[in-house]
Amino acid sequence: MPTNASSSKLLTLETLDISAAHIYPTFVFGTITYLTIVFCNLLVLITIAVSKKLHKPMFILLFNLPISDMVGATAFFPHLMFSIVTQSRLISHPACITQAFLIHVYGTGNLLILSAMAYDRYIAICYPLRYNTIMNPNNLIRIIFLIWFINLSLIFTLIMLNARFKICRTNIVDLYCNNPSLLKLTCEDTRVNNYYGIAIIVLLQGVPLSIITYTYAQIFHTCVMTNQPDARRKAIQTCGTHLVVFLILQINTTFTLIAHRIANVSPNIRRTLGVSVIVFPPFLDPIIYGLKITELKQNIILFLKRNFCSIKL
Repeated sequence: MPTNASSSKLLTLETLDISAAHIYPTFVFGTITYLTIVFCNLLVLITIAVSKKLHKPMFILLFNLPISDMVGATAFFPHLMFSIVTQSRLISHPACITQAFLIHVYGTGNLLILSAMAYDRYIAICYPLRYNTIMNPNNLIRIIFLIWFINLSLIFTLIMLNARFKICRTNIVDLYCNNPSLLKLTCEDTRVNNYYGIAIIVLLQGVPLSIITYTYAQIFHTCVMTNQPDARRKAIQTCGTHLVVFLILQINTTFTLIAHRIANVSPNIRRTLGVSVIVFPPFLDPIIYGLKITELKQNIILFLKRNFCSIKL
């Protein structure tokens, strides 16, 4: 845990460089973006929860993605909006550690959830006769428990290894708190943290990428070989949606992590990539899934119509 000296310090996040004339338009835009993210993700969550037709392994796994997205967005946007209005980039050390923890939980959670969803589609398309046996309720609960246990335990260890240090600097080099920027505040030996961080990067970037690559190669092979055009089209449409969402997160995350470890990378590029990891997936995920997965889209429309009609009455 942080020392008393560290806990009492206020840290300074990277400046936003917003002129006085643009403060309130930026605040309004940021607030609308955050509320849109929360609304769209809650809509997906509630629709899956209340629609019995969606109580299937694929959608139960998908149910976890909006939760993770809202964790990331909520860790980032409220403090950002507060900073814009007050023109203050100060944050306490415990609050910074909490923000870093939640943001890393969001990123890791998304990668693991998307990997589990890819596995689910692999079983459904390549082994349809065994799908109900393999993806039975007990196994589904085990998969979801494993996702969150691995996520929380790895990130908790990562942040606690960081929080044990006494800090000697107060300037965060990013627009929000994360593990690499927190490590740069200490003057102590961080080799253990660096080794653990590299191991996590290899594990959490490599394993999901391997799962996605293998499962989608098998899925597309099966789709090419099938003689049922409708089944092929539906499978490619659903898997294409997962693949787009995964690639958006994977590419952004990979470049952001690499940028932190290369000294001559432009700080502005690193910050832009870092923000894009938090803003784009939570904003795009519910829209992509809501529009591209027909069954989910139909139930969202039905849910909105039913509740809109009840409000009018």
